[in-house]
Amino acid sequence: MENKGYTQDGSVDLHGRPVLASRTGRWRACFFLVGYEAFERMAFYGVASNLVVYLTTQLHEDTVSSVRNVNNWSGSVWITPILGAYLADSYLGRFWTFTVSSLIYVMGMVLLTMAVSIKSLRPTCTDGLCENAQRSQIAFFYTALYIMAVGSGGTKPNISTFGADQFDDFDPNEKRLKASFFNWWMFGSFLGALIATIGLVYIQENVGWALGYGIPTVGLLVSLVIFYVGTPNYRHKVRNSKSPGKEIVRVLIAAFGNRGLKLPDDLEELYEVEDEQYVISGKRKLHHTPAFRFLDKAAIGQAPNPFTVTQVEETKLVISMFLVWLTILIPTTIWAQVNTLFVKQGTTLDRSLGSLQMPAASLSSFITFSMLISVPLYDRYFVSFMRRRTGNARGITLLQRLGIGFVLQVLVTGVAYFVELKRMQVIKQNNTDGPKDIVPMTIFWLLPQYILLGIADVFIAIGMLEFFYDQSPEEMRSLGTTFFTSGIGVGNFMNSFLVTVVDKLSKRGGRKSWIGNNLNDSHLDYYYGFIMVMSVLNLAAFFWMARGYNYKKEALKASAEMEDRAIDSASLGLQV
Repeated sequence: MENKGYTQDGSVDLHGRPVLASRTGRWRACFFLVGYEAFERMAFYGVASNLVVYLTTQLHEDTVSSVRNVNNWSGSVWITPILGAYLADSYLGRFWTFTVSSLIYVMGMVLLTMAVSIKSLRPTCTDGLCENAQRSQIAFFYTALYIMAVGSGGTKPNISTFGADQFDDFDPNEKRLKASFFNWWMFGSFLGALIATIGLVYIQENVGWALGYGIPTVGLLVSLVIFYVGTPNYRHKVRNSKSPGKEIVRVLIAAFGNRGLKLPDDLEELYEVEDEQYVISGKRKLHHTPAFRFLDKAAIGQAPNPFTVTQVEETKLVISMFLVWLTILIPTTIWAQVNTLFVKQGTTLDRSLGSLQMPAASLSSFITFSMLISVPLYDRYFVSFMRRRTGNARGITLLQRLGIGFVLQVLVTGVAYFVELKRMQVIKQNNTDGPKDIVPMTIFWLLPQYILLGIADVFIAIGMLEFFYDQSPEEMRSLGTTFFTSGIGVGNFMNSFLVTVVDKLSKRGGRKSWIGNNLNDSHLDYYYGFIMVMSVLNLAAFFWMARGYNYKKEALKASAEMEDRAIDSASLGLQV
C-alpha cells in the first residue's frame, strides 16, 4: 500500500480511520484545545484564587480550617486525574473520557454558582457560627466543589496529552513543533488564570459572588463549544493495551521470580522482538539503559515467558519518574501557599489603590504576568541561545529545566521569610497587632515573591508537564502526565497536614500558634522559614537523583513498508 500523506505514527480519526497529515493535527487542532484550556483555567482559578476569602468571610471559618479545606479541595482537583487517566489509557480513550468528565465539571460549576446565588441555598453565617438548619446549605456548597473536582479529574490529564498527540513524532518537522507545544499550552493556561485573578476576584468581592462564579461557568460552556467545533481536525492515538499498568506489575513480579538467574554478559541475549512487530502494533521500541539492572532479569531469554527489553524499560521509566515525582512534592507545597497563606497575609496589609481596594487574591495575577512574559522569552530566546551551545533541541535537558526552577523556588521561600520579618517589625512599631488591624505596609511588599514564583513556574510547571509526558511509556501518556497533577495534589494535602500539625504543636504550653486566626499576632515567619529549610534539603535530593537519571531512548525510525502496515492496522478500525 502507498503512503498517500497519512500520518506516520498510525493516528486515526474519531471513527478509527487513518488521517491525512496535511488536514489534521498540529497547531490547526491545538488552537481549539488551547482555547478550551484558557477558559477552563479561568473557571478553576476563578474559584480557587479567592476560595479562602469566601470561606473566612462568608462561612466564617477560622484560618487553619479554611486553609485546610482549600488545600484538601485543591488536592482532590489535582489527585483525581489519576482515575481519569487510567480510564482513558485502559478503557475509554482520551477523547471520550474528556467528553464525559467535562459534563461533570460543568455540572459542578453550575451547582456552585447556584450555591452562592440562590438565597435558599446560600448559608448566612454570623459571628463565626452557622445555624444547624444551614448545615445542609454548607454541605451543598462543598458537594458542588467536589463534583467539580471529579470532573476535573477526567479533563485535566487528557486534554493536554490529547494536544501533544496532535504532533507526529515520526515527522521531523512536527517533532520540532511539538518541542514548543507545552510552552504555548501553558501560555493559554496562564492567560485564563490572569483573567480570573484580575477580573473575577474583584467582581466577587466588590460586585457579588454570584456574578463572580457565573461568568466562569458560562465561559466553561463556551470552551466546550470551542473544543467540539475542532473535532474534524483532531488526531486520535490507537489504543493497543487494555491495561498498560498491569504490564508494569507483571514485569516486577517476573524480575523477582527470576532473581536467582544470572544476567547475560551480552545484552543482545536479552529477549526482544523484531522492529517490524512494534510498528505493526503501533508500539514504540525502547533501547536498553543501565538503570535498575535487576529488572533486566524479566527479559532473560531462557526464562519461561520472558518480557521484552521494551517492556522492562517501560517499567524502569515508571520507577524513575516516581523518584522525580518525590522531589516535586516540596515545590508543590510552596505553590499551595499562593491561594491560602499568601492571600491571608495580603488581607492584613494596605491594599488601597487610590479609591479602590485591591483584592489580596489579585496579587497572584503577577505570577501570571511574569509567566506570560517569561514563556515567549524562554521559548524564542533562551532555548535558541542554549540550543547553539548544547546541541539539545530543547536548549537544556528536562531535568536541568526543573533544577533551575527548584533553585528559584528556594529564593521565593527566602524572600517570603524576610518580607514576613519586615511585616512583623512594622506591626511591632505601630502596635497594629489586632485581628482586624491593617498593617501600614503596602501589599506590594509581597510582589517580589509572586514574580519570582511566576518565573520559577516557567521552569517547574511547564517542565514537569513536559517531562512526565515525554518520559512516559507510549501507552501510558495520560497516566504519565498524572505524575504532574498528582504531585500538585499531594503538595496541597501536605500543606494541609503541615498547617494542622504546626498549628497544634506551636500552641503547646499555652504559646501562640504560628498560624493563628490573628496573623498580626502569630509567627508566620517561622512557618516560611521551615518551608525554606525543606526546600534547600529537597534541592539537594533532586541534584543527587538527577545525576543518575537515564532518559528514555526510543527507536523512532521506520521504513516505508512498516509505515504502510501501521496505516493498514489503523484502518481496521482499532479502538481509540
